Amino acid sequence: MLITPLFPVEPWAVREPAFDLAALPQTESVFALSNGHIGLRGNLDEGEPHGLPGTYLNSLYEQRPLPHAEGGYGYPETGETVINVTNGKLIRLLVDDEPFDVRYGELRSHERELSLRDGYLKRSVEWTSPAGKTVSVVSTRLVSMTHRAIAAICYEVTAVDRPARVVVQSELVANEQLPGAGADPREAAVLTLPLRAEERELHETRALLVHSTRRSGLRVGAAMDHIVVAPGEVWTGMNGSEDTARFTATTRLEPGQSLRVVKFLAYGWSSQRSLPAVRAQVEAALVGAKATGWDGLVSQQRAFFDEFWDRADVDLDGDPGVQQAVRYALFQVLQASARAEHRPVPAKGLTGPGYDGHAFWDAETFVLPVLTYTEPDAAADALRWRHKILPTARARAQQLLLNGAAFPWRTITGPECSGYWPAGTAGFHINADIADAAIRLVDATGDLEFERQVGIELLVETARLWRSLGFHDQAGDFRIDGVTGPDEYSAIVDNNVYTNLMAQRNLAGAVDAVGRHPDRAAELGVTYEEVAAWRRAAERMFIPFDEVRGVHPQAEGFTDHQVWDFDNTPPERYPLLLHYPYHDLYRKQVVKQADLVLAMHLRGDAFTAEQKAANFAYYEPLTVRDSSLSACTQAVIAAEVGQLDLAYDYLGEAARMDLDNLANNTGSGLHIASLAGAWIALVAGFGGMRDHGGKLTFAPRLPTSLQRLTFTMCWRGRRIRVEIT
Repeated sequence: MLITPLFPVEPWAVREPAFDLAALPQTESVFALSNGHIGLRGNLDEGEPHGLPGTYLNSLYEQRPLPHAEGGYGYPETGETVINVTNGKLIRLLVDDEPFDVRYGELRSHERELSLRDGYLKRSVEWTSPAGKTVSVVSTRLVSMTHRAIAAICYEVTAVDRPARVVVQSELVANEQLPGAGADPREAAVLTLPLRAEERELHETRALLVHSTRRSGLRVGAAMDHIVVAPGEVWTGMNGSEDTARFTATTRLEPGQSLRVVKFLAYGWSSQRSLPAVRAQVEAALVGAKATGWDGLVSQQRAFFDEFWDRADVDLDGDPGVQQAVRYALFQVLQASARAEHRPVPAKGLTGPGYDGHAFWDAETFVLPVLTYTEPDAAADALRWRHKILPTARARAQQLLLNGAAFPWRTITGPECSGYWPAGTAGFHINADIADAAIRLVDATGDLEFERQVGIELLVETARLWRSLGFHDQAGDFRIDGVTGPDEYSAIVDNNVYTNLMAQRNLAGAVDAVGRHPDRAAELGVTYEEVAAWRRAAERMFIPFDEVRGVHPQAEGFTDHQVWDFDNTPPERYPLLLHYPYHDLYRKQVVKQADLVLAMHLRGDAFTAEQKAANFAYYEPLTVRDSSLSACTQAVIAAEVGQLDLAYDYLGEAARMDLDNLANNTGSGLHIASLAGAWIALVAGFGGMRDHGGKLTFAPRLPTSLQRLTFTMCWRGRRIRVEIT
């Protein structure tokens, strides 16, 4: 497929040089700004036209019924969906009473630039109204990394050729009208009017709206304040309703004169605090931001990103497109997590409503490894969120008649929200993925206090799950039957190799952690007999192997299935899940996303070099591109087995997934795990970085297309710089 790049290749920016109406849904996601707490889609300041309006707060959701055509034991009855909260991005412009709209008049120039160094989005426009008045508009938007609750916009309009009376309307709007959902089941459910008004305060330049969600009972406050600068007299006013607040500033500009409006936004929400407490929280954040001022926020933002790039940058020679993409990827992974602070990293970050805003295993398996080596505090916070939802995970395990904790396949606050029962009731590998992330973080940071407070309980409860889920057969081997592995084109299988190997790491990790913290283990009720059972299960974990074909089956019996008829599957019938029944996918050898190959990456210590080469050769033609999670893993193992050109192709796919809209669904939000995969493909693939057994090793290998690769990592309180030529 020939891709026409929408964004010129630049090392430190993503820039749209001209307005493209058809690409609006994609660019709104690509230009999204976030700090892990607040997320603003890259909508135009004036709000229209739009692909999908979006302002999100991490973990602010609404409940919705989760109906099943046929019920079953353990099926979740209620889902959680991220909602579009009060929109504070809106700044409308009228020139002599004619509204600025890119679809009318003459759009003489239009450029948007996302600065990866500065952490803001800048828009520059020159527009001639239908009456012939030309103005230029420069708008700069940021979501602060240093003030968790704050976003800000600097909006400047200049008369170009003739005098003009300009009116700027800055708004807060709750319960925006949203476009209907499409046919893709991955899109979010549309919730109508999710917010109920509770309080409104309007002052000269400041406004505050407080709402609560109708079902989940969450309270959210949004506030705005303004600073106006103009060469002459400016008239200002404030008005509003239950769901809106509008600040207006108007003045007459001579050619060359400008009206500048700086808008400060503050957000806060709580499931427990009273209305006065939420209001006070938002007002305090707004006062702090206004005291810092626009220039202060910009300066702090640049300092934050300077520090981040100093410890996380990836620099390469040979492919400017990949260079741009990997920096963009790191930028968005940071935005999805930096200030999440004990809340999840959703699959789409805070860039869109795709997957209902849920967090999956993607976070621990793809995003947290990147954060562990570039922003370890954010990785620790994501695991603290998992620790916080342990009571719900324990209750889910009890419901499933298991011990320990069964973490949800998809969720926002902890309850299982998956209506896809093979994952929601059998995708147990997510428990080992969480344990893997906790083990890796402690190995990389040496933070035994984190292990004592958070990690050991995660490891103990997930180890208990595996011990109750699996069993020792007559030969003494430990089997785990009836599970769904990472590949969603297989379901309810016995002894999925990925699941068994990750459970083995989980069990062994629990044994080690208990040995380091015996007093904490005693508090958790861990017994000697329990530890001995974990150790024996890990030592006797059954890993199936197909002696006839000389490869590991993805799961027991997988290699005996009929191979999917790839030759007679036309390109337009991908992704397969939208065009073929699952029963057909389940009984064929076809892989949606890397499964056995992922095991060879994360548990590479369990395979010989010969096994890796044979396994990769077998599974490569079976793996389709129906998941954005495959490309980076395929790149890592292709590089390890010496197929460097193939690895390089997969790198490009992972790196440019959203910049080039390769899956045609970037409009519903970015693929945060695939973005993280760009870093993984470079650092673990061509850098050969492995972290088995608490040791960091490198086996670099570059494709001919790359002449140099340099990256920086955090390791036990130090920064390591690796350069490969």
